[in-house]
Amino acid sequence: MSAPHQDDLDDTPELLDADDALEEIVDTEGDVAMDSDDDEPEEINLQNDSVAYFDAHKDSVFAIAQHPTQPSLIATGGSEGEGDDTPGRGYVFDTSPVVGRPLLPASYNADPSGPTEARSIELKPLFTIDGHTDSINTLAFTLPRGEFLVSGGLDGRLRAYRVALDARNTPSFAFAGESQEVPEVNWLAPCPATTAHPNVVALGASDGSVWVYDIVGPETDPASPLQIVQSYFLHTGPCTAGAWSPDGALLATVSEDGSLYVWDVWGIAAARGLANDNGQTVVSLTTQDQRFAVDGGLYSVAVDPRSAFVAVGGGGGAIKIVGLPRLGEGAAAGDHATPSRPSKAKAKGSDAGGAQGGQILADLQTQSDGIETLSFAPPPRTLLAAGSVDGSVAVYDTARRFAARRHLRAAHDEFSVVKVEFVPGGTADGWLLTSCGMDGVVRRWDLRAGAGAGAAAAEGASGGSRPGGASAPADPSLVGEWRGHRGDGEGGGVLGFVQGATGERIVTAGDDGVVLVFEA
Repeated sequence: MSAPHQDDLDDTPELLDADDALEEIVDTEGDVAMDSDDDEPEEINLQNDSVAYFDAHKDSVFAIAQHPTQPSLIATGGSEGEGDDTPGRGYVFDTSPVVGRPLLPASYNADPSGPTEARSIELKPLFTIDGHTDSINTLAFTLPRGEFLVSGGLDGRLRAYRVALDARNTPSFAFAGESQEVPEVNWLAPCPATTAHPNVVALGASDGSVWVYDIVGPETDPASPLQIVQSYFLHTGPCTAGAWSPDGALLATVSEDGSLYVWDVWGIAAARGLANDNGQTVVSLTTQDQRFAVDGGLYSVAVDPRSAFVAVGGGGGAIKIVGLPRLGEGAAAGDHATPSRPSKAKAKGSDAGGAQGGQILADLQTQSDGIETLSFAPPPRTLLAAGSVDGSVAVYDTARRFAARRHLRAAHDEFSVVKVEFVPGGTADGWLLTSCGMDGVVRRWDLRAGAGAGAAAAEGASGGSRPGGASAPADPSLVGEWRGHRGDGEGGGVLGFVQGATGERIVTAGDDGVVLVFEA
């Protein structure tokens, strides 16, 4: 072994002098105390008011739809996981096992000193919706009988499934066909012109295009089971929302580019000389008209039940009301729909809609952030509800010059309101409004003046309760509240719901990947 080189010896580390080692370093900024393990654990209040649940999804449930004649049949859609290349997956399940059960939530406890009694039923899938290479983000059953279930995905595919019900209303499903004309499908809306145009759906796409399909099935046309009725290309940004007029004669669509087009799908307006010069629309409004321009674009649309006007909502809480032309009786080309006769109490707000298509009737701005959802009450009520990203719900009276009737500022505790929808039927006669939000809560409001009895009314509602210390809005309109999704910014908000014709059963689509069934 050779002796070490002198350079190697010079590289030996220096040792601290003894005096330096005893030197005390003083911290002039003060010590920061570390978290103590002795701190009391944070109390988490979990509540589940559901009577049934479905948890086959592996990621967020983006879409939900309800069969029109068998409301216990529910379809949901999402993805198979969190990856960018995860295929889409959906399910159909039956909520009828819930029927006849006591209206007791899963959080019900007969003995307060004992464990919580589990009351929620686990629901099983009847059918799996597959074939999408990306998330399913919209679903619809065709009208009037739900003969087809249609799914739209972020892969641009539109897929249809034949739905058959036997003598005992037991469903069966069979793939009917698919189409892929767009990059991504943003929304689907079934046409309500039930006699003249059954099984017709419209879709809006990420490239701004709008398509109308007639789902005829392979039995009628094996070569073309999904037939294109119309396609439109006037939007220059993603088409964010669409809604049919109740008679199915007109289709209103909006876009991120701030435009509104009301399409004359069946050529009825053109035949009566009411179409625009382009021959496709009865209303064409863009941001070039400064009276109509909305910073941030448009994201929601709804058509008045009398087809008198259309409401659109967008950035900054802006809502525009635009008149529609009167097409007359039988507007849906064989559907023979008769418009509702105006009531004596109807003021200029409702009456002006038939005067001139495209006229801006009102410019509303009660809320402070984007309008995500709009809903009109069924006749004879004349109410319009709007849900905002600011967590509030605003309600307007269309028969009184669109005056603000209510502003539920804390409707969803400053979390985005995802959907509002009036209960179509039942004993409340169009006064009940259901809402959901990213706080993970479903709430129901009675919009009659002086309705309810404040907090007591909410706590006494069937199937709904307030946990101790919860920050639910103490509004006299609140008559029901249902919890079970994570919410509160924890990735578990409610992304949608269905509630049938009477609102007795609410089924939710959760961002936490769970579907819950609540009895109302």
